[in-house]
Parts: sequence; structure tokens; C-alpha cells
Amino acid sequence: MFAELNLTGGASAKPQHLQSVVEAAARLGYSTVAITTVVDLSAKGQEIKRPQVPQFLLENPPKVQGSGKPLKILTRLTAIITDPSHGNKMRTGLECYDIIAVMPKSEKVFHMACMDLDVDIIVIDGTERQPFYFRHPSVRGAIARGVFFELSYSPAVRDAAARRSTISNALSLTLVCKGKNVIISSGTDNPLYLRGPYDVANLALLLGLSESEGKNAVSSNCRAVIIHAKTRKMAKGVILTERLGDPGGGERDAKSTVEAKRGADEVEEVAAAVAKDEEVEEGPAKKKSRKK
Repeated sequence: MFAELNLTGGASAKPQHLQSVVEAAARLGYSTVAITTVVDLSAKGQEIKRPQVPQFLLENPPKVQGSGKPLKILTRLTAIITDPSHGNKMRTGLECYDIIAVMPKSEKVFHMACMDLDVDIIVIDGTERQPFYFRHPSVRGAIARGVFFELSYSPAVRDAAARRSTISNALSLTLVCKGKNVIISSGTDNPLYLRGPYDVANLALLLGLSESEGKNAVSSNCRAVIIHAKTRKMAKGVILTERLGDPGGGERDAKSTVEAKRGADEVEEVAAAVAKDEEVEEGPAKKKSRKK
């Protein structure tokens, strides 16, 4: 499974233009894409609106090159936050999006996104030099919570100055996170700036990732982001109850244990369903390799 989780222009792009970008991603071999709506919460009057994806794309998605299966199209919100007070707008009204991402513009907001905000992705802006340092406690907190960091390569493709900023920010991040919980996406609405998954994996070497980490950044880590997003919407928490004063030394009531495990069971079902879809997609490819 290869995923492109940041095709921008979800709210402003024309349907025909958005269709061309999605079809280009399918031709390059991506099995899942996310159409991103970007909202700058620091601007006055900005509100989080519902995702705007053309209905014909959802009803008749293009076929993935190689497998012939329909392309999976997800919706994503990327919120640009410059002040910690803007995080209050991220508490509600996000249920209509499949993936939630945030682009912090200060160290305080970055720490808040790593430790507190209920998001799936933290975006590292590649268009300018990062104005703060990545601290180990913040990065470790995000990794422990299952939040992923996103690096976009399209700025490096478009402009030489942005290329330096992209590589510099990426090296600063990977030096702290040790290559863990990193995904790479295009962050573009132009088919010319899209690259295939294997090209992106090779590009990851310039961003401080190893060969295996580069492949994970466009495959298994993207799958983990999707699972995290689904569990965030389905299971909010698990509570275990225990009898007090039980002479048996803390035996749990069977009925309470069953109720408490429902949230965990939902998480396992989501992970199993995604893994099953991947096995179905990878099945024909494995058979061909065995014949060879």
C-alpha cells in the first residue's frame, strides 16, 4: 500500500483540475490519497468548513495502476496555527474529516500539538526555515501518542531556496526523532510536481532517512496514520473497574471486563480490516513474483 496523504486544493480547486491530480496519483501507483483543505486559523473570520470533494470522484474513482482496484479517497484538514489559543477551534467540528493535521508556526504551538491536540499529523513547513528548534520531550511525546510528522517535497521541486529550507528542516527533525513516525507527501495541487512512491523513497535519503525508513514513509507509516485517524473517531477510551474489598485479591467482574474491552476490540477490528485490504491488494503481486 502506497499513500499520498496531502493533495492540496480541496476547497478552492476546480473539479476538473482536482480530478487530474487524483488520476495522476493513481497512475503513479498510489492506492490511497487524501484531498486536503487548508485553513489558516490565525486569520479573522476563518472557520472550519465541511470538506468539498466532487461527488463524481467519490462515486467513480480512478483505477490504481498495476492492481486495477479503485483508488481510496480520503478527506483531510490542515489547520495553520500561530497561537496556542487557536487550538480551542480544533476541539469540535472535525468529525466530517478523515484525517486531521496541524501546521504549527511557533515552538509553543508545536509543543501543544505534540502533547495535547487530538490530531493525526504535524506538518513541518518546507517553504521557510523553521523558526524554532525541535525539542526531544515534545517529539518523544508525539511519538508516544502515535502522532506522525509530515515532510512535503513539492517545495523542494519548485524552488531552490525552498529546497534548502526543506532539507534543513527535515534534517533537524530526523536528528531528533531518529526517523520514527515520519511520512513524506507532495503537498501539491499540480500533477507535474507529483512523484512516484519509489522516487519519493529515494528522495528520503536527502532528508535524513535511511532506505527502509524512506519506504516506510510512503507505505506502512501512512497506513498507521489512517488507523490512528479511524481509532481517534471510534474509540475515545477504555475504563476498567475493580471490586473493592474482594477477599480474592482483586478479581474483576466478568461483565465489567467485557464492557471495558469494547473500545480495544474496535481498535483491533479497524487494524485487522486495513491489514486485510492490504493483503488482498498485494496478493496478485506476490503470486507473480513466485512464478518468476
